[in-house]
Amino acid sequence: MRTMFKFASPYYLLLLIIFAAVCFYRKKKQLKPHIAISSLLAVKKLSPSPALKIKGLVTAVRVLAIFLMIIALARPQWGIRQTSIMTEGINIILAVDLSESMAALDFRRKNKIINRLEAAKGVIKEFISKRKGDRIGMVVFGSQAYTQLPLTRDYNTIITILDRLKIGAAGKSTAIGDAIGIAIKRLADIPSKSNTIILLTDGRSNSGEISPEVAGEIARQQGIRIYTIGVGTHGRVPFLVKDPVFGERYVYQRVDIDEKILESIAKKTDGQYFRAENIKGLKKIYSTINKLEKSKVEVITFDEYNELYDYILILVLGLWGVWIILKNTRYLDIP
Repeated sequence: MRTMFKFASPYYLLLLIIFAAVCFYRKKKQLKPHIAISSLLAVKKLSPSPALKIKGLVTAVRVLAIFLMIIALARPQWGIRQTSIMTEGINIILAVDLSESMAALDFRRKNKIINRLEAAKGVIKEFISKRKGDRIGMVVFGSQAYTQLPLTRDYNTIITILDRLKIGAAGKSTAIGDAIGIAIKRLADIPSKSNTIILLTDGRSNSGEISPEVAGEIARQQGIRIYTIGVGTHGRVPFLVKDPVFGERYVYQRVDIDEKILESIAKKTDGQYFRAENIKGLKKIYSTINKLEKSKVEVITFDEYNELYDYILILVLGLWGVWIILKNTRYLDIP
């Protein structure tokens, strides 16, 4: 809900331009002398009376009255606007790999080399910003999997938590099955007509208590769709290593993505598998998922305004009355 001010008939404000032009013309015309005299020295030393000093206010009163009359014609209104969002919403769990292999430096952003996790963070933020009315939660995994954030519509908090994710925080290895299992539990917290898991990883499941195949089957039975994303380039990739003897140096290692398992999980749950080798590809993937997973959102806007022109007209009548009295008494014009 927010307060609003508007003119119901704003086109009447164009009269202000005409009014300003008339005032300018009359002012310019008054500057032309009407009586020619030889010198003003005779009256130069005379001090004006108090009434003469405020004579200009009489004209100002009339100008203000006409100005306010035009404003009243434009019908100023002050009120409130309340927007209600009715949405069924969908539940989305973002499962993010924090294993050590996510430190691979094979992504580039604006000519700067970054690791896989930083690349994923930036693209996930854009994905979150495009969602409306959906509940989003976060599960992170490495050797273990745990809930980083339960389902919420507080997108600012989600982005703040996302920024704080650190490589290795959940262990060195990759427990894809456990990550899916925890995500399924979180989706059960709040019932929804549509439940989705977006799982991003760059490795092969080599840890955890639940196998990816079993976790995928449980998701299928519960009607949960899983989109899997394999992130990283093919072949050997560089890692920055801090050696106590030789200092910082780059070491090249091979990181294999178990694409067969990721494809199987996605196909089994009516989702899709994607491979991202650069930020452009990663953005395209999340953009595709964003289009596929749409929730029904209905926005209803209520406007309630109060008219202000009647108050202005009262002021106009008062000013006009003062001007009429002054112009017919003390400041009466004599031809």
